[in-house]
Amino acid sequence: MGEEGELAAEKHVRYIVTAEKKKDSFESLVMEHLRASGAYWGLTTLDLLHKLHAVDAAEVVDWIMSCYHPESGGFGGNVGHDPHVLYTLSAVQVLCLFDRLDVLDADKIADYITGLQNEDGSFSGDIWGEVDTRFSYISICTLSLLHRLHKINVDKAVEYIVSCKNLDGGFGAMPGGESHAGQIFCCVGALAITGSLHHIDRDLLGWWLCERQCRDGGLNGRPEKLADVCYSWWVLSSLIIIDRVHWIDKEKLAKFILNCQDKENGGISDRPDNAVDIYHTYFGVAGLSLMEYPGVKPIDPAYALPLDVVNRIFLTKQQ
Repeated sequence: MGEEGELAAEKHVRYIVTAEKKKDSFESLVMEHLRASGAYWGLTTLDLLHKLHAVDAAEVVDWIMSCYHPESGGFGGNVGHDPHVLYTLSAVQVLCLFDRLDVLDADKIADYITGLQNEDGSFSGDIWGEVDTRFSYISICTLSLLHRLHKINVDKAVEYIVSCKNLDGGFGAMPGGESHAGQIFCCVGALAITGSLHHIDRDLLGWWLCERQCRDGGLNGRPEKLADVCYSWWVLSSLIIIDRVHWIDKEKLAKFILNCQDKENGGISDRPDNAVDIYHTYFGVAGLSLMEYPGVKPIDPAYALPLDVVNRIFLTKQQ
């Protein structure tokens, strides 16, 4: 895996572009049910590395639209798979990258998501009804990107998220659920998008988040866990949103991420010397982007899309 040093950007680009073509590999088998999310991770990484043109945009847009369910308004994780808010957000994010939101029926998608909001303000992920603060973030983020946030009861949605806040300043998957960095990102991101950050105790939460930095420089998701590259995104983006990112050692974190690269074949793993995958490659590069690593485009910490893409969506005329 080689030692720290530079970001092997070219190798990572090649890894992503070829991973997409290996349809019979173990990884693509495991990813089969969530290919829409895999596409979002891989393509966003390419864009952050200034290489989105390495893929055929029309081909990607066609494939994304083949995962769409016109009768429900949601997207599945792959062609022929049931719709779910998670893959609906991934699909919308991919179309944002290519500036192709015009292919969508935004109102139909917004109606699909609105139909999943529950009485208490929470959201279910799909018709089967599982509730999780992840789905609150996903629903709010998708609707915001489509300029359709007004379609849901935003006050109720915020109220539910705040009810998942814990005494340590963090947030769980549901009221009383254990604080976890992934859930914290979802709640903080949703509160940021809805302009509701005043509900957060920034010092208390900031302290909990910066305690996630381990001796090796990496970040973990909860106390007593090993560091994992993906938390470079979940923890760092939350710290940036609440303006407490100066509380961690960015240099040590960057070194940890670079140590998790496969310098020969490209890709980034969860921790040094493990097998690489698209998920950790994306979150590693996204983490470096948040730290303004040279040669990597800036990413928006709340929308998890390149800043120029987010600006294009919100600074240009709304539909």
